[in-house]
Amino acid sequence: QVQLAESGGGLVQAGGSLRLSCAASGRTYGTYAMGWFRQAPGKERAFVATISWSGSRTYYADSVKGRFTISRDNAKNTVYLQMNSLKPEDTAIYYCAKSKDASSFNLRTVEYWGQGTQVTVSS
Repeated sequence: QVQLAESGGGLVQAGGSLRLSCAASGRTYGTYAMGWFRQAPGKERAFVATISWSGSRTYYADSVKGRFTISRDNAKNTVYLQMNSLKPEDTAIYYCAKSKDASSFNLRTVEYWGQGTQVTVSS
């Protein structure tokens, strides 16, 4: 089993920044992509960003491209999401996720989820 613990969420004004962290513990051996999804009230869970095991490949949803940056520190089993220029529409619960694949990351490859952290952006 793998446990994922997110932190860093909170309330911020539009235009502000937050940095989310996700620490993995447990059976973390092997190579795996990591990433983030988010779910706003009344909406389905949506892809935000992912990073490959090596960190050489990153992908972003169009809605966050240029504003969010994903990174990882494999020595610390931690993935980060730096969120800048936040907008009210970024308000959601953000979920960290671990893929069973080193590079692919989607709802079919995710095998572990974090408990989620709330991000609220006020206008």
